[in-house]
Amino acid sequence: MQKIRKAVIPAAGYGTRFLPATKATPKEMPARLRALLPKPTIQYIVEEALASGIEEILIVSGHGKRAIEDHFDSAPTLEAELKKKGKLDLLKMVQDTANIRIHYIRQRYMRGLGDAILCAKAFMGDEPCQIRLIFLLQPSHLRFSRRDP
Repeated sequence: MQKIRKAVIPAAGYGTRFLPATKATPKEMPARLRALLPKPTIQYIVEEALASGIEEILIVSGHGKRAIEDHFDSAPTLEAELKKKGKLDLLKMVQDTANIRIHYIRQRYMRGLGDAILCAKAFMGDEPCQIRLIFLLQPSHLRFSRRDP
């Protein structure tokens, strides 16, 4: 049986379940969930893929998804500042995120999941491939309770 080395993460959708929070920020990186999640949701998907033995990842993105690429890119200025201030744990975390082998392709027209997978055809080649979907909780699933002092 051939080892699965590649994964595709479709991330091109509009994020309508989280409007208005996703109007300017991709659903994979929701600012309003930062209080609940210490990392962008797409990073959890990427880490899970790597932990399962995946070596290469393709993220199929769309319009306005530049923040995803920026998140997984190197940040030399930030790294230098963290090193200068002795924040070595944070430096390692930033560097580890940037050292992942991630490729990107843009889904030109958002025509659904099948079209997003079709965009990954050249990346997949003749190899078996994982498709990792980003499922987020609907806002109505999140429960908050107010605590009185």
